[in-house]
Amino acid sequence: MFSPFKKWLALIVAIFVLSAGYYAAGASSKPVVIGAPLPLTGDLKEFGRIMKNSLELAKEAINQAGGVKGRPLELRYADDQSQVSMAETIVNILAADGSVMMVGGYASDPTYRMAKQAQKKDLPFLICTASADKITQRDWKNIYRLNPPISEYTKGMEDFWIKNFKPKSMAIVYENSMFGTTGAMRMMEFCADRAIEIRALTPYDRTTASPTFLHSLLAPLTEEPPDVIYMIAYLEDAVLLAQQIRALKIPSLLCGGAGGFTLEEFVKLAGKAANYLITAALWSPNVPYSGAMAYHKQYAERYGSKPSYHGAEAYSALMVAADALNRAKSYKPKAIREALDQTYMQTPFGPVKFYHYEDFKRQNSVNTLVLQIIDGKFETIWPPEVASARFTLPGRDNQK
Repeated sequence: MFSPFKKWLALIVAIFVLSAGYYAAGASSKPVVIGAPLPLTGDLKEFGRIMKNSLELAKEAINQAGGVKGRPLELRYADDQSQVSMAETIVNILAADGSVMMVGGYASDPTYRMAKQAQKKDLPFLICTASADKITQRDWKNIYRLNPPISEYTKGMEDFWIKNFKPKSMAIVYENSMFGTTGAMRMMEFCADRAIEIRALTPYDRTTASPTFLHSLLAPLTEEPPDVIYMIAYLEDAVLLAQQIRALKIPSLLCGGAGGFTLEEFVKLAGKAANYLITAALWSPNVPYSGAMAYHKQYAERYGSKPSYHGAEAYSALMVAADALNRAKSYKPKAIREALDQTYMQTPFGPVKFYHYEDFKRQNSVNTLVLQIIDGKFETIWPPEVASARFTLPGRDNQK
């Protein structure tokens, strides 16, 4: 028989054990927070919308599969408004709000500043869309990138040009941001290597872009039209550029350097001016990666529109982040970095592994594609093994 004291002690121990179990269960149900900086307002909000939708789909899949070590994953969004001035504040807010890492980043200029601040705050940041080369050339230990740098965006298009269209002359029109300038420099190098004549090199400030301004900017190309007009722009400018070139009746093949030229919204807004334009792209639902078509269908069913590669990047980046957090020994920055360093996984966007090459650090690399807008629809035309249609030369009935 237990004495009254022993019975009381046993009751206290039982209460303590039950309480410990209760608080442990409560702790394990506390969400793991990832910060997601995106342009949710401003002139780049369409990209932010696609990325946010895709992050939400990925979060649902992750939590349905058990979350992160049995804890639910939670996303905290921060609107960078596409403004460099917002970058440091956003990182500080997300770090103070309990984010163990960040996933996101669209425009290169604010993302570069966010990356610099994340490095200072010792906050791992997996960038999924911002593409300026120098973002991963600074050897910042907390900065990883899923999408390739802008200098690699046109590898697929360059291969297509060499083997198919073989242009002899080109005009390069680009916005003078970090994204546009880096992309234009890469295209200048390609033209120099292939002896392609550059008939115009035309930068512009997107804050001053208007139909009248762009019309006057492009008018000189009517005198001696190049084989190709290569453009680097976000959505609104991409629409205006295509419309003004068509209005001027310049017979060049229009080519986009990804960005705004890859969106369904571009096709809708540009109308007939978009037809037969080709663009570099990083992804399409036709790529032979596990889950690519399933993601595409789920997005279309949920949101009533088709995702661009920006969505596939965001979706896959969150999958990569969750995988790393599940393998990390703790949620301290060093442990998260160690897990990211060991990442090698297949995603709907393609294989993901972060490594050092040339001047890049902690950088993933994927093959790029060429899409063409044919009868109001994006078709993959290069490389041939994933093509959904053949290249249509504007103004001709035959196909190449």
